[in-house]
This record gives sequence, C-alpha cells and structure tokens, in this order.
Amino acid sequence: MSQPETVTRISDGDREIFIVGTAHVSQRSVEDVRRTISELRPDTVCVELDQTRFDTLTDENRWLKLDLFRVIREGKVLFLLSTLGLSAYQRKMGERLGVRPGAELLEAVRAAEDVGAELVLADRDIQVTLRRTWASLGFFSKMKLVSVMLAAPFSVQEITEEQIEALKDRDTISEMLDQLAEAMPRLKTPLIDERDQWLISSVEQAKGKRIVAVVGAGHVRGMLQQHKQPVDRDELGRIPLPSKLTGLVKWIIPALVLAAFGIGYARHEGEGLRHMLYAWILPNSVAAALFTIAAGARALTVLTAFVASPITSLNPTIGAGMVAGLVEAHLRRPTVEDCQRLGEDTQSWRGYYRNPVTRVLLVVVLATLGSAVGAWIGATWVVTLI
Repeated sequence: MSQPETVTRISDGDREIFIVGTAHVSQRSVEDVRRTISELRPDTVCVELDQTRFDTLTDENRWLKLDLFRVIREGKVLFLLSTLGLSAYQRKMGERLGVRPGAELLEAVRAAEDVGAELVLADRDIQVTLRRTWASLGFFSKMKLVSVMLAAPFSVQEITEEQIEALKDRDTISEMLDQLAEAMPRLKTPLIDERDQWLISSVEQAKGKRIVAVVGAGHVRGMLQQHKQPVDRDELGRIPLPSKLTGLVKWIIPALVLAAFGIGYARHEGEGLRHMLYAWILPNSVAAALFTIAAGARALTVLTAFVASPITSLNPTIGAGMVAGLVEAHLRRPTVEDCQRLGEDTQSWRGYYRNPVTRVLLVVVLATLGSAVGAWIGATWVVTLI
C-alpha cells in the first residue's frame, strides 16, 4: 500500500508510527488524513490538539462563554487579543482556500471513530503553551506580538489567486509561527520546540502496535529529531513564575518617584513639592486620557483613565488600563450577539472598533500603554526638579 508523500513512517521496535504532516487549511490534507487512517486502520490516532482546542473546533458557540470582566481582572487582555487575531487569520485564510481551518484534525477524529481507533489529544495544553510564551516576552515584545497577530488577517487580502493555489499544500499556520519566531527569537522555544517534544512524547506513549499521528507539517522535522529523546513533561507543563528581577523592575518608577518627592520636599519644601506633583500628574493623566480616546472609549472611561493613571502608576499591582477597561465594559455591556460576531468582526479594523468586546479590549491596551508613556515622562520630569 503506497502512502501519500506527506506521511513519514517510523519503526519503533515492534511498533509502527505514521506521522501525517498536514496544512491546517488544505483540502488535500483532509483527504490524506482520511485515506491514511482508513487504509492503515491503526490502534491509536494522535492529533495535534489539546482539550481546549478540541472543544473550540467542535463548539461553534465557544465565544458565548467569554467572561470579559474576568479577562480584564486577570490581566489576560493581550493574550485574548492575540488569540482573536490568530483565529481571524485562520478563518480568513480558510475562506480564501475553501476549507475550514483545522478540518484535517476533525477528519482525523471522525476517521479514528470509524475504524475503532483510540483517540489521543497529543498536544500540550494551549493555556500552558501561551503562558510560557507570554512569560518569555517583555512588555514591548508583547505589544509587538499582539500588533503582528492583529494585522495578520489583513495580509490575507493581498494574496493573489496564483499564491492561493501554492498555499493549498502548505502548512500556512506553522509558517506564520516560524516567521514570528524569526522576528522574535524568544518565541521559538515555547511555541515550537517544546511542542515538538511534547507531541512526539505523546505519540511514543500511545498504546498499540500501529499509530497514526496527525500534526502540522511544520512539526514533523522537530518531532523526528526528538524521537526517543528523554522529555521532561512535568517541566514542559510548568507555568513559570515571574522572576524576582521582573518583580523588582515594576517598582523602579514608583520607588524613584516617591524618593524624588521626598528629596524635593526636603530641599524645596511646599512650593517644590507642588511643582513635582504637577510634573507627575500632568503627563500621566494627559497621556492615559489621549490613548484612551484613541481607543474610542466613552467619556466616563476617559475621565477614569485621566484620574487613575497617576495613582495606578505608583502601584504595579493594578493598572490604569484595568480600571478603565472595567468601566468601559460596564458602560458598553457586550451582549451574546456581540460575542457571536467576534469571528467576523475581528477580520477588519472597523470590526474591532464596532464590536463592544474588542472595543473594551482595545481600551485596556491603549490606556495601559498611555499610562506607561505618561509614567516615564512624569518620572523623568520629577527627577529634573529635585
């Protein structure tokens, strides 16, 4: 029996492992997956999914469960915006290529059921992957990542018909992640290398004499390199805690400003302290308010950012963006219909501003950025007045 060229066979003692490298938006990949599983009739089928992504693929109403207030309170806004950007990219690319993103993985699930094979969700928990990725980046790198992810769906519009045909047999999602890793090298280890290790480990631990693994083509080479290598899944599944240095850095500006206030008061007494307060409050408030206006926030939210920024900039445990975002979420009160439209609205900048959910997320991000800019300007100004 001849196998498609996308299938790689590994002999593992008395077992056979067949790795099917797929493109996540390719009809040919769907056909290759169905054919391989139907003909091989394996004992186990491993798919590049975790439980969350499996539920996402099979649950059309997943966004209805979104708790926007919880997202803001837990500081997951940039994380959610990145996820929405990637989802929009996949959906738009799928529309251009004529196949639903992840269709080959769903086909693997159905084919496994048809032949009576055990199904293994072989990928690492997406929350762990993204949190480890997030933890590897600094604030401005996070902002860069989010901007790239938000812009990704719009690049699809520039693809020609000839390029569409060329993309049909390629793993466009993995290629996008590879390009991100090249632009931001810290992404490569948690986003690609660690998952290669996790995937091959899951395949090697699967039961049965004949195993089929369905993964993005971009993972095949790394999985082959990691075959039979020791993998510490406990370590790969751990969410790293912020370093002590990171925790200290957050307090540098507050400590600097408070120390400057103390020194300034000792040297110049009341008049000098008043000037320093103006120097701290004015840029903080104005920058936060201007950035919040740019996000299209309501007037009360802008006022909230204006008042909160000089205070929250002295307390790293809470940000002006969080406060402004909670106010904006309360004012806009996104509905079930707004959540249902997320998939469509995140495919255009107008949609980001039109949908109350993404509007609130933009308010959080821009208010946070404005407050940070204002804090740096204010701190510099205060120090010059000592």
